[in-house]
Amino acid sequence: MADEMGIFEVMYHCRAMRRLQTRDVPEELLVKLVDAANQAPSGSNMQNGRWIIVRDPNVRQQLADLNRTGVEAYIAPQTGSANALPHQSADKRSRMLDAVIWQMEHMHEVPALIIACMEFGTKVDPRMVAASGGSIWPGIQNLLLAARALGLGATPTTLALMNPEAVSAVLKLPETMAAMCLIPVGYPKGKFGPVSRQPVEQIMRFDTWQ
Repeated sequence: MADEMGIFEVMYHCRAMRRLQTRDVPEELLVKLVDAANQAPSGSNMQNGRWIIVRDPNVRQQLADLNRTGVEAYIAPQTGSANALPHQSADKRSRMLDAVIWQMEHMHEVPALIIACMEFGTKVDPRMVAASGGSIWPGIQNLLLAARALGLGATPTTLALMNPEAVSAVLKLPETMAAMCLIPVGYPKGKFGPVSRQPVEQIMRFDTWQ
């Protein structure tokens, strides 16, 4: 069973899945994802992560429109041919960008968009948001791993959140809350497989780097 995967198997096979089906995800599974996210640690145990599951078509469309603006700005410098990276060929990078564009075109059709937010208890300013990622990203990773264990595709993006004022208006956030990450969730169109990462001996040293 998918929900009986071992933790290491989940981590090593938690590939980004941007192409998602339109069929609904049961509400109990969506709640289970947020419950898993809520188990993660937070700075000073403040537990100030907040989660919004967006299923309303109108709200999804508004977020998809904001995402389009962010994606178009992101991919503009890479239009034409994708540059290779030391650990990723030009072909693989091009396929990744194709998936990002597919997601942009179809985000409004994804059955659930989960927004990871932070409650600051005071009016939000950009410095607070920039300094608080360590208290929300562990929860996001928990959510991604839980989604994989349940056979769901989920890939985080911040491109939809480049206009904080517009995002806050769409989600009707109080001035003390900020949206930190958007995670489309659905059943994948493709197949899961192992992630591709640099060998550990290239990215790790003991004691000092040199």
